[in-house]
Amino acid sequence: MSTDTPVPTIARPKGTTPEILTGSGAILRSLEMLGVKDVFGLPGGAIIPFYDELMSSTAIRHILVRHEQGAGHAAEGYAAASGGIGVAIATSGPGATNLVTAIADAYMDSVPMLAITGQVFSTLMGTDAFQEVDIVGMTMPITKHSFLVTRPEDVPATLAAAFHIATTGRPGPVLVDITKDAQQNSAPFVWPPKVDLPGYRPVTKAHGKQIQAAARLLADAKRPVFYIGGGVGRAKASAELLELAEKVGAPIVTTLMARGVFPDSNPLNLGMPGMHGTVPAVLSLQEADLLIAIGARFDDRVTGKPSEFAPDAKVVHVDIDPAGISKIRIADVPIVGDAKDVIADLSTAFTEATQGKDYDLSEWWVRLDALKKQYPLGYDEPDDGLLSPQYVIKRIGEITGPEAIYAAGVGQHQMWAAQFIKYERPNAWLNSGGAGTMGYGVPAAMGAKVAQPDRIVWAIDGDGCFQMTNQELATCTINNIPIKVAIINNSSLGMVRQWQSLFYDGRHSFTDLNTGHGTAMVPDFVKMADAYGALGIRVTKLDEVDAAIKLANETNDRPVVIDFIVSRDALVWPMVPQGVGNSMVQYARDHAPEWDDE
Repeated sequence: MSTDTPVPTIARPKGTTPEILTGSGAILRSLEMLGVKDVFGLPGGAIIPFYDELMSSTAIRHILVRHEQGAGHAAEGYAAASGGIGVAIATSGPGATNLVTAIADAYMDSVPMLAITGQVFSTLMGTDAFQEVDIVGMTMPITKHSFLVTRPEDVPATLAAAFHIATTGRPGPVLVDITKDAQQNSAPFVWPPKVDLPGYRPVTKAHGKQIQAAARLLADAKRPVFYIGGGVGRAKASAELLELAEKVGAPIVTTLMARGVFPDSNPLNLGMPGMHGTVPAVLSLQEADLLIAIGARFDDRVTGKPSEFAPDAKVVHVDIDPAGISKIRIADVPIVGDAKDVIADLSTAFTEATQGKDYDLSEWWVRLDALKKQYPLGYDEPDDGLLSPQYVIKRIGEITGPEAIYAAGVGQHQMWAAQFIKYERPNAWLNSGGAGTMGYGVPAAMGAKVAQPDRIVWAIDGDGCFQMTNQELATCTINNIPIKVAIINNSSLGMVRQWQSLFYDGRHSFTDLNTGHGTAMVPDFVKMADAYGALGIRVTKLDEVDAAIKLANETNDRPVVIDFIVSRDALVWPMVPQGVGNSMVQYARDHAPEWDDE
């Protein structure tokens, strides 16, 4: 993202004195100046002064969540769906610590988020006062920066700096902790016309020689692959990527965080790489002679055993965060810069590098097309008479279409949603990639729906994930946020159960949830939905699936929860076991079902 994000300025007549505001008033005025329209939060003692001020605002909508973790994930969903920044507010002590999981999640997935927390009086800090925790110290490792504000006059400059840090360079969360006396006391409100942070100078424009070196490698490659990560989406570089890819004609793989950044319908797209990636995507990386990695960090779920990943490939690594380059795989050509600018520059340099050259990737595509034909993505129908989870998720995507937003929890249903829904645009797929946070789905969908009210928003959740944050259905009902929730109910912690089936001789220790199989339904999700004011539907038969999805899409006066009772024996394929090389995709071929050629 660009470092020149403008900070709005206040027009104040010359010679007039600044307005005197309380610290709380300064927080509100600063958020308004920064263009914030929606915030998610839950009040408490240390943040009461700001909430008292916020009540009078006509510019900012506050959505009262039922748990601070929900506020954090909603802010993430809001940011990811809108391409802007999400704001979460909490009080001190447990209110602040309840935000920590969402803050860590945003940090791992480069989500721009502003967390504002109340703190005890500055005179009480260090005394173990009621609800005192050092939230600044706690969050330093999982934020781009954490600020402590103890004086009202410091509020405007700190919030402007926090906004700037969160949204520039590699985006991420920033926390601002404000003591109660700083909120109550008054000072002149001075809005900084320019944010100047010594030592914080993200590089956006890459060095021209590095771009030219990358273009030469690409022009000489016989088996190149574009390895595209979530950073391309954060940089809003989808259009530039499409232009470059079609000019080069090389295959594209899009990581879990990058689904939708490049259209699935484009024949250059081989799908998702990694542990549960498509066979063509995984093997294209293994057989490549050049990787153009853009906005990707060579995550272990993509690389498997790093020493055996893409063994014959040279690497061009593009990232706006210099700390990420060569951290896992040494880059032959390291490029520090904003993906949007770098891709555009690389496109121009590639045209120059291939002038007069016989550039031909047809032999490479013969191999890749053979892999696509031999190993199409598919699944087996369960033999226990229950629904196929893959079919359910596939139908949600087909019936709802690519203009919708799909937010997933974490586990098997997350992987199936990444595999079987076709994504054609950025910001359509939201999930917790780096942290793998169960409970992300419902509040993230809620935040996405607030950001994009005219789009259908589905939360594709598991019965385990849903029980971690389902209280936000109350928030959705009361605030007229009509999300759709598909519970892929296999009555178990499905991904853990899958590992137990494959690697622990089928010893399913403590993974049964008793939510949908047999006579027990604890809880009954349909009754729960009704209690929260949502429309609750249970689907157990194949011929009920489409009608339920269509009814959900047509219901916009309240949230909808569909309890899909699916087979617990369904597994996510392909699968490369953890800690081995990606050539072990053979494991998937030996153990996977006979895939349908769809």
